[in-house]
Amino acid sequence: MQTPVQTTLFDMHNKMSIDERGAVFTKPEVVDFILDLVGYDPARNLAGQRLLEPACGHGEFVVAAIDRLMASFKRHGGTTATANRDLRDAIRAVEAHEASARETEARVVDRLALYHDLSVKQAESLAAAWIVVGDFLLADLPAAFDYVVGNPPYVRQELIPDDLLVIYRQRFTSLYNRADLYVPFIERGLNLLSAEGKLCYICSDRWMKCAYGKPLRAMVAKNFHLDAFVDMVDTPAFQSAVIAYPAITLLSRLRVAHNGTLTAYRPSIDRATLRPLARALLGNEQTTPAGVQHLEGVVDAHHPWLLDSKARLAVVRELEARLPLLEEAGCKVGIGVATGCDRAYIGDYKGLDVEASRKLPLVMASDIRSGRIEWDGNGIINPFERDGALAALEVYPKFGRFIRARADLLKARNVAKRSGEGWYRTIDRIWHDLTTTPKLLIPDIKGEANVVFDDGHFYPHHNLYWVTSSTWDLQALQCVLRSAVAKAFVATYCVKMAGGFLRFQAQYLRRIRVPQWDTVNAAQRRVLVSAAKSLNQGDIDHAVFDLYGMSADQRKVLLDFHNGHGTE
Repeated sequence: MQTPVQTTLFDMHNKMSIDERGAVFTKPEVVDFILDLVGYDPARNLAGQRLLEPACGHGEFVVAAIDRLMASFKRHGGTTATANRDLRDAIRAVEAHEASARETEARVVDRLALYHDLSVKQAESLAAAWIVVGDFLLADLPAAFDYVVGNPPYVRQELIPDDLLVIYRQRFTSLYNRADLYVPFIERGLNLLSAEGKLCYICSDRWMKCAYGKPLRAMVAKNFHLDAFVDMVDTPAFQSAVIAYPAITLLSRLRVAHNGTLTAYRPSIDRATLRPLARALLGNEQTTPAGVQHLEGVVDAHHPWLLDSKARLAVVRELEARLPLLEEAGCKVGIGVATGCDRAYIGDYKGLDVEASRKLPLVMASDIRSGRIEWDGNGIINPFERDGALAALEVYPKFGRFIRARADLLKARNVAKRSGEGWYRTIDRIWHDLTTTPKLLIPDIKGEANVVFDDGHFYPHHNLYWVTSSTWDLQALQCVLRSAVAKAFVATYCVKMAGGFLRFQAQYLRRIRVPQWDTVNAAQRRVLVSAAKSLNQGDIDHAVFDLYGMSADQRKVLLDFHNGHGTE
């Protein structure tokens, strides 16, 4: 009988679409690769070991594991007469979506009966023992598994019922900040490992760099080891397209002696590539093949994990050792205004029927084209006075009428419910002086650093980051931030998106190192400004490489990366 909490989870899963419950199915070639990585090898006596899949979906991992298990069983003297007794504890596959679990159970029965000579009765008995309908995060499972494999669900916290989220947070320290559901799936999987066990998931790698991954990174650093990491961005690893940035991560319990982390990037999804790659990542090759790198010191309890190209990482580390951070060099990074209801606050600037002091020209990411601002004419209502107080509705009659006409929309926002009499405020305060302050503007998600210069005409929308400076010439700084150097810093620390897009967010922009402006000579200043105005990427990179005093080898590393010719 299901508990009330489990029933809540079942209700959630059975009402959700496949996309909402994070169900993305893994290709067979990738399933075999993951089983190879954990060492689920028919040459071993697998009947004496235990494999767990935490979210079995339609059964891709389970069916592939069964073929290996039965081959091992027969090789080591097992017979159909003893299969139910000897194999009953060999596999556990958990699934919260009942229809998917029943489909997997039927596939297991067919596989055992049609391909492995068990009777239907035997097959049904094993399938019933192996397939668990329930919530992996709450299910009663045996203490130790030798192999934990799978593709955990990518479900955002907002979709989890509040009462269930409370229980999850009580049980899992990794469910921190805005962590998605795959994060506690990693935590519980690791805690269920045997002394020699290995966990291998294909899922987002965001926890390795994002703030929400800090507790899980600390847990791994203390008790586990990152054996291997395979970047799977833009590879057809799944049976449908995904937005989240995927990776294959192999973790084991921490041993006294270990040899760093082996990494590979974007392999071809075919068995001819993946089988030898698995052997290489397990250290079973005499020489490290091309495309596989050995990294030391990746796992860190306090900082993001950097699993990038060794050569590019070496360049970044060298620059970090001798140059200040962007904000240490007299620059400031911020983000544009979030309103909580754009359709109420934003419209045609000229057509916004409020007092002139209550609206500002608004620049949006869509206005930035080909390295310049091409303003579409939008404006934003400004509910703040210069001192930060809310503008009184009775003092500004037009503004008051405008706001009251949209009261239902504005009061429905969470920020309004928390603000009482200040229900018409935007989520973020609007700072008057930012409009007229010269600044650089940078869209969040881009393949390249699309940095544009605004000499003081616009207020930025929330999908734009801005940079001001009390020291640097902003057009010279624009050149630096559009360069391969800046891209290398952002790519090293940021969470990447499908398609190889980088997130140029404030936290990553602040990681960029730049010289102090007073160390830049007059000739360098002229070249930087000229390159920024030209928007020619070759001129920009040449000017910035000279500014940073980079060697020929360092230049080649960054240009190869920038042009997509590196190992990543």
